[in-house]
Formats: sequence, structure tokens, C-alpha cells
Amino acid sequence: MTLQALPLPPSELGESPFWHPTEKSLYWCDIQGHAVHAWHPASGQHRQWPMPSEPGCCAPITGGGLVIGLRDGFYHLDTTTGALACLAPLPADLHDTAVLRLNDGRCDTAGRFWAGSVITPRTAPHAALWCLEADPASATGYTVRHKAGDNFTANGLAFSPDNRTMYWANTPEHRIDLFDFDVATGEITNRRSWVQFDRKVEGQPYGGRPDGAAVDVEGNYWVAMFEGACVLQLSPAGEVLQRIAVPVQCPTMVCFGGEDLRTLFITSARAGRPVEEREAEVTAGSLLSLQVALAGLPVNFFKV
Repeated sequence: MTLQALPLPPSELGESPFWHPTEKSLYWCDIQGHAVHAWHPASGQHRQWPMPSEPGCCAPITGGGLVIGLRDGFYHLDTTTGALACLAPLPADLHDTAVLRLNDGRCDTAGRFWAGSVITPRTAPHAALWCLEADPASATGYTVRHKAGDNFTANGLAFSPDNRTMYWANTPEHRIDLFDFDVATGEITNRRSWVQFDRKVEGQPYGGRPDGAAVDVEGNYWVAMFEGACVLQLSPAGEVLQRIAVPVQCPTMVCFGGEDLRTLFITSARAGRPVEEREAEVTAGSLLSLQVALAGLPVNFFKV
């Protein structure tokens, strides 16, 4: 099966796709379109829920619905009624919503929801990594913890199959970092640079910068290269195993789905792209799919 564009309207800034294993549906966010979407391939049903601010990331919740990272905090979306309720705001002293919003995120296997932020304009590396988890001792029932900083645009969050490594990208810096990860406690330590990509140089070929990512069952890291028109499969050692060209200049994130988790879904960006990309046969902002040889890791659910 070759790479194909799915029969869905383009997103302004598609992000955070995940495959829901019981609903047999693909979910994703359109950040600049202020909406969360779901598509059921078997029936062709496409649903969407408007959001009051930019939905940077989403994940399924045990018991139903989604947890969503909006500009100012974490929310629960009831996908049956459309009701939206705040689970926990981000601390106002550390998160200025005028310049910061939540961006890329996902759950770990213990059921915590991790989300990084992005700063606009990129005047200082004040974007951070946050972790939401259920906490019966808290007055709200949830605790939000600041886990890391020193970032401009947090992306590429993923975990290794053995739960010992966390990946986190700094997109404008063209770099992916590693942390040692303790899934029992949720602690991350020993941050270090893993892969450094070349920056854009006028007049020279440009491979793009690391955006959203996912990990397969063998621990390889698949990352969408924004402005690079490709997805890279990197080994745990950081070596490029495969470069998959895509018909959009700005792929944004990947996830594994389908019954066998061997369908690679790829979101992309439309906002701010040139007219020729927006009017191309495969338009900017399209959602793509491709059959791959290795299965990916299944989505993790947020535990309430």
C-alpha cells in the first residue's frame, strides 16, 4: 500500500494524532483551527469538537472522553455531549498565556499526561514540560508538575518500549534530547542531546526540523520533519534507518494505528504555507497514511 491522502478536510495545523483501539478511530487536533477531530475509517464518519483556544494535544481517558491540553491548562472533553471541563490550570506564575500555550503531548504507561509548551514570539527558551496526574489528596483531584524547561517549541515527546527513556524535541533548535525515565515515580533525569539536525542555510538543501514523533515496538523513533517533506525512522542509537518522503512540505506528527498498528498516520500544516502548497493535488494540511513493516506502540490512556 502506497502513501495516500485521507478523505478529510485539511487542517490549519494538524497535530497529536492517536488511534483509539476500542473505537477503531483516529483522533487529532487542529491547533490553529481550534478543533479536535475524530475519523472512523470503516464508516467514513468524521466528527469535530470546537475548542475555546488552541488544542495542542489530546489523549484518550479510561472510562471515555479525552484529556486535552489547551492554552491555559488541562481539560476533559466528553465526546458524547461535547461538554468541556477544566481538570487543572497551569500555574499562572510559570505560564503566561499571552505568550505560552500547551503543544505536543501524550500519556505514559502509568496513565500520566505529559505536555510541552511553545512560546510566541521565540524571545527566550521559556517553554516547559508539564505532567498531569490524578491525585486523590489534591483539592481538585489532580496535580500538575513542572518537569523540565529550556525549550522554545516542545515537540517529539515519546517513551521507549522499556519505559526507561523519554524523548523530547526542541524544534527551533533542531535538536532531540533524551531523559532517563522512571515510570514508577514519573521522574526524569540525566537530560542530554541525542540527535542534532542541520539548521536551514540559504541556498543549501534543508532536511527540516524535528516535530511530533512516535515509537515502534523495536524502539525506533519516527519523527515528522517540519519543512523537510519527510518522516525519519531513527534507531535507538540515533541513526537514520529510513527516510520517507511525503507530498507535503510540513508534516507535523505521526502515530501508529489500524488493527495491527502498522498504519502510519501523518498530520501536516497548512497555515502560513505558500499558495502552491495550499492548492497542490495533495494540499498542505492533509492527513496521510502509509502501511509500514513494524507495528507501533499502542496509545496510552489517561487514568483518572
